[in-house]
Amino acid sequence: MSPHTLFDAVPLGPLSLPNRIIMAPMTRCRTSQPGDVPNHLMATYYAQRASAGLIISEATQISRQGQGYSFTPGIHTLAQIAGWRQVTDAVHQAGGRIVLQLWHVGRMSHASFHDGQPPVAPSALAPDAQVWVVGDDGVGRMVDCPVPRALDLDDIAAIVNDFRQAALNAMAAGFDGVEIHAANGYLIDQFLRTTANHRTDAYGGSIANRCRLLNEVASAVAEAIGAQRVGVRLSPYITARNMHCPEIIPAICHAVGDLERLGIAYIHLSEADWDDAPQVPESFRHELRRLFSGALIVAGRYDQSRAQALLAAGLTDLVAFGRPFIANPDLPARLANGWPLADFDPASLFGGDARGYADYPPHRALSPQ
Repeated sequence: MSPHTLFDAVPLGPLSLPNRIIMAPMTRCRTSQPGDVPNHLMATYYAQRASAGLIISEATQISRQGQGYSFTPGIHTLAQIAGWRQVTDAVHQAGGRIVLQLWHVGRMSHASFHDGQPPVAPSALAPDAQVWVVGDDGVGRMVDCPVPRALDLDDIAAIVNDFRQAALNAMAAGFDGVEIHAANGYLIDQFLRTTANHRTDAYGGSIANRCRLLNEVASAVAEAIGAQRVGVRLSPYITARNMHCPEIIPAICHAVGDLERLGIAYIHLSEADWDDAPQVPESFRHELRRLFSGALIVAGRYDQSRAQALLAAGLTDLVAFGRPFIANPDLPARLANGWPLADFDPASLFGGDARGYADYPPHRALSPQ
């Protein structure tokens, strides 16, 4: 593909994006309770950022079983669908485009979300990780994930159907498409990796078996809403949460081949974004481009210079920005005009009200009149 800049338009499935700047999915925990229902505050927040070429929503649980953090939104009840409709209407009225990220956390959860029962996973292996849980006192704390229950075959079939129904619910809520979360140590990623998947049935052992759940989910979702409205997020080089699998790169390549045959719209590569994290080799980027003819999105602490370099090399088509969008709702305009970027308040990332969420002004409001 020919090189482009961040500010060039691009088609993505049935959508026409005005630029290649994607708002990355970011958990912010602002839903209304009870019921984890999206609300007017969330509609305001997303609409403020509608100048992104595409908004990928925060991760959204496909079922009660799929939840792992307090106050994260769902897409499995009528109230949640109606709440998300407020968001999509606001984004579309502001001229934007938005897809819903479909999420099942698997073992990255806590018994408090499951009526005291353990969360589920490919195998009964704890992740050595923590999740954010709000207690009866209203205070959120990081708590250890327990040993999960291994899923049986009927459970897995039900989860595939939950993803399919969640995609249909997303379309009913007015989204322009969906992104299947198969990254960052959550359920589908757990199936991909030998460090989380010790199964000996059709969903474990060989690479093809470990990729089976992702293929079945993507196939079901594509059949339900159309492959060109589907993206998938993958994270081959992220090793946190006991996910350092020696076979993950060939497994990811196998999975990408499955996704290519389905004809989905894009693959979203989630790269590690912490200091001294593993880097994505250029050889893998070339292999991904060879295996997949759809659009590629990259995310992982990109600034404008790094983003443009990867676009110029033809190794991605779009670049997702996370943290910069928090305090800079007009991020595309700031990047295009060389305006300074504001810093966000880390204390207000999870939970709370409009402060540190929907009260960051655009640049023009900061400029002298």
